[in-house]
Amino acid sequence: MTEAIPDADPVAPPSTAVAPATVPSQAPPPGAARARPAGPAGPAGPEEAPARGRLPSLTGLRFAAAFLVFGFHLQVAHLFPAGSRGDLLLGRVFGHGAIGVSFFFILSGYVLTWSARPGEPAARTWRKRAAKVYPNHLVSALAALVAVAGGAASAAGGASAGIVVPNLLLVQSWSNDPDVYYGLNTVSWSLSCEAFFYLLFPWLLRGLTRLGPKALWPSAAVLTVLTCCLPLVTRGWSEPTAYWFLYVLPATRVTEFCLGMVLARIVRTGQWIRFPVWAAGLLLVAAYVAVGHLPTRWGYVAVTVVPLALLIPALATADLAGRRTLWSTRRAVWLGEVSFAFYMTHQLVIRFVSKALHVPATSAPDWGAAQVIAVQLGMLAGSLCAAWLLWRIVERPLHELLRGGTGRRRGHPGRSGTTA
Repeated sequence: MTEAIPDADPVAPPSTAVAPATVPSQAPPPGAARARPAGPAGPAGPEEAPARGRLPSLTGLRFAAAFLVFGFHLQVAHLFPAGSRGDLLLGRVFGHGAIGVSFFFILSGYVLTWSARPGEPAARTWRKRAAKVYPNHLVSALAALVAVAGGAASAAGGASAGIVVPNLLLVQSWSNDPDVYYGLNTVSWSLSCEAFFYLLFPWLLRGLTRLGPKALWPSAAVLTVLTCCLPLVTRGWSEPTAYWFLYVLPATRVTEFCLGMVLARIVRTGQWIRFPVWAAGLLLVAAYVAVGHLPTRWGYVAVTVVPLALLIPALATADLAGRRTLWSTRRAVWLGEVSFAFYMTHQLVIRFVSKALHVPATSAPDWGAAQVIAVQLGMLAGSLCAAWLLWRIVERPLHELLRGGTGRRRGHPGRSGTTA
């Protein structure tokens, strides 16, 4: 499985900034005066409360979500012998790390709506999204082709046209064939979902801005219930088909993106319930643990969507109020900035290292626990180095070039905010 990283532009006026959605990287100092900005669809009305401040905590938390995905893929690499202490511990900590994708999808809707500019043409919106996502996707797909040629890729479809073409066009997740939607760089399946979200975004935003403030909470409730009830549709289906429908198919994952959009409007119109960050975090941890004790199909998305939908606005409002959080530190924000590149490269690094060390494809290597841990730490370090290079050489400069930017973004020197 894979997880997509959010991508949007920074939320600081007038400049813009996850590969998939970007959250601003600095919050205004406490007590600073804030001008009333225009809302996503027009001049700010009396109901438009918070200004478009920077949201560094959402940027920082992106890396935590990407790290969960990394841990999940490390766990399914089975470097520890099955049933060993290391294998069981890794499974308990990262066995449900795939929920990181749900965070990215909700965050993507939130950030794109939060940073939307009044009257921006749809073509410009699509160009900015493509500029953020596609360069990293193309480079990682080429690296995956090299992995296939070198025998380091596990995709059964290899480099056939039926695998490569849908992947490059970001339509692979519409196929229910695992060889297609997990072809080449496995994690890019989530970019196929994001591409669908971006395509719909201009029309979804237009509809959302026509909703009155009183309709926002009911809309959020409907989207949440719809997301949570989707497993009921799959009764009687085979497990592979149900997995594709609930976890991979863009048409079902779009409810999370729409939920993020509605939550952004709820915060913007001053209707947020001020749910504490610590309470949302505890609820998310409890839901994460519960995933392992509930039917599999409910664990893909349904169990964690509510705590994630509470955590994102809770952190955003903390940033807007000028309160520092664990995720708004300079180091956390930097990690968040490179998180999309980390997300796109980590599984390739795991594959290349496994190939170089002759790790068996169907069993754990004959290593001691200390050696396994050292190799896993090396995979993490290699993924971070590859992510930094991809971010520095490809993602950041090409994003500015292709989206029509003319210089360094405002905010953190040389840094932006969150992407979805």
